[in-house]
Amino acid sequence: MDLEELKKVRKKNFLRHKKKKREYYLKSKLEKKLSTQIKKREIIDYEEELNELNFNEKIKSIIKQQKEHVDTRKDRIIAKMREYKDKKREYYLEHKDERLEYDKEYREEKKEQLRQYRKEYYKKNREKILAKQRERRKQNLKDKE
Repeated sequence: MDLEELKKVRKKNFLRHKKKKREYYLKSKLEKKLSTQIKKREIIDYEEELNELNFNEKIKSIIKQQKEHVDTRKDRIIAKMREYKDKKREYYLEHKDERLEYDKEYREEKKEQLRQYRKEYYKKNREKILAKQRERRKQNLKDKE
């Protein structure tokens, strides 16, 4: 066999393999599609399900199912809550100094900002503030007499 014949045979085999692979893919895709169609939810007639006679029973059955579900998971839920609480406490203790330092810096910064704001506010509204103070002084003098 020469090189050209080998190339042709190789190409032929490759195309046959590719075709086989494609058929397998399409077959599996079709099977998946059919299986999902079968698993479709049943259609619910809400007028029948939720009429006055069945409504209370349906609600009770739903509540019962939910309670059973929570009861089966109760231990795990409580364990997770405890674990979270412990982690939170651990984190709190671990970062306590950093947080306190940050809070201190934040308060100092806010204190400066507040001081600046009060200065500007007093400059803007000086006359109004002085007038109010005079009124209060007069009131206090009248009250004392």
